Amino acid sequence: MTQTVVSNKFLTIEDFHTFDDGSDTRYEFIDGQLTDMPTESAFNCDVARELFVQLLKFIPAKLLSYKEIMLEVDGRKVRIPDLMILGKDCKAALIDKTRGTITPDMPPPLVAIEVVSQGKSNAARDYRFKRSEYAVRGILEYWIVDPNEYKVTILTLAEGFYDEVVLSSNDKITTTLIPELKIKVSDIFN
Repeated sequence: MTQTVVSNKFLTIEDFHTFDDGSDTRYEFIDGQLTDMPTESAFNCDVARELFVQLLKFIPAKLLSYKEIMLEVDGRKVRIPDLMILGKDCKAALIDKTRGTITPDMPPPLVAIEVVSQGKSNAARDYRFKRSEYAVRGILEYWIVDPNEYKVTILTLAEGFYDEVVLSSNDKITTTLIPELKIKVSDIFN
């Protein structure tokens, strides 16, 4: 998956929120520019879908977002995480909104989850750039699911920065946010 800058024209966040090119293309907004979100590989979609199914065992469906809600990181960026676990306050803030965007005046999601696509620039985006952006946004946990390495990196926000734990194979994904949640890493890569 390679992202492409769609236009050289710089937009405001307000322009982005009203942008509609009549296509089904999903765009992220990065520093004034639209960046298209190409279709994921079949394997990445399978991994994201399997994780979603596993999460449904522990979390009500209404608190899970599967590629439908955008996250405004600051006045210059809007990201589309592969999955998000929304808190009740975050979900309540989205009710009656005409666009599924979590804006800076709303509570952040509890967890943002990215499934890493192949390629060096995709890995850099998920491991480096989004890591700092999500920390600044106050997202309590950021999970990086890496099908290329068959591992999951759990980042937990502590004093403005993420502490990191890397899980593989028979390790279990757990979180203090949902104490009963236990998902075996190998189950999401089957």
